[in-house]
Amino acid sequence: MKRLCVVDGQGGGIGAAIIRALKSRYGESIEIWALGTNAVATSQMLKAGANRGATGENPMVRATDLVDLILGPVAITWANAMMGEVTPRMAEAISSSHALRILIPLHQENMVLVGSSREPLPHLIETMINEHVKEVLRDV
Repeated sequence: MKRLCVVDGQGGGIGAAIIRALKSRYGESIEIWALGTNAVATSQMLKAGANRGATGENPMVRATDLVDLILGPVAITWANAMMGEVTPRMAEAISSSHALRILIPLHQENMVLVGSSREPLPHLIETMINEHVKEVLRDV
């Protein structure tokens, strides 16, 4: 069984939307871990159907090396993103993980990603799952 983690912060809305889409398509054939930068984000992702959840820096550092796939907004790889919720250690752990990272180009930082799509979140999640996650989970 493939183990995925969804990382999000602030209100957890992006992560919760990703988890709902994954559960809709793959049901219980995958294991989803919700890793939140704060308790509210983790709670929202658990409500969306994650199998397990943890909050904060140390769980994120440990868990990102125990999964096959990391999903979330691109800002999870940037130190001090999400109003400082993404610590440098979190960003390093996610960026250094052996897991494949599939990231959505959404962020609230003072950053421009040239060439990224300005599609609405539901379209970006659909593309994430149907074009990228599908390739990794083709045996599921």
